[in-house]
Amino acid sequence: MSFNLGSGRLSAEINVTPLIDVLLVLLIVFMIITPVEPRGLFANIPQQGGNASSTDSAVVLQLSENPGGTPSLAINHQELAWDNLRNRLLEIYKARADGVLFIKGESDVEFEYVARAIDVAHGANVTRVGLIP
Repeated sequence: MSFNLGSGRLSAEINVTPLIDVLLVLLIVFMIITPVEPRGLFANIPQQGGNASSTDSAVVLQLSENPGGTPSLAINHQELAWDNLRNRLLEIYKARADGVLFIKGESDVEFEYVARAIDVAHGANVTRVGLIP
């Protein structure tokens, strides 16, 4: 605030120079703090093509829509019941070094069942789960 004594009126003007200095300092600080490398979620996506041994060794859990409501399960094209899923996954991953499971759900399958399958897989020592659209 400054007083203009010559005219007898009060003048209220903000001095913006210190505010601009603070703004520039904050801008420089945030530019330095911001990471240069973008970060996000890392996902394992199965590659098409390649050698046949890598596709044969992949474990794919497929969920297919059933008219009865609960989707049917198949591990590498072998039919399976929901009650036996955990035991079958424990049996498969007991001898495997990698804990990667791919889950493929049809478009009609609700995500509730996919999430349930992921939960059962994590309980069966599966470390990484990939989703196949």
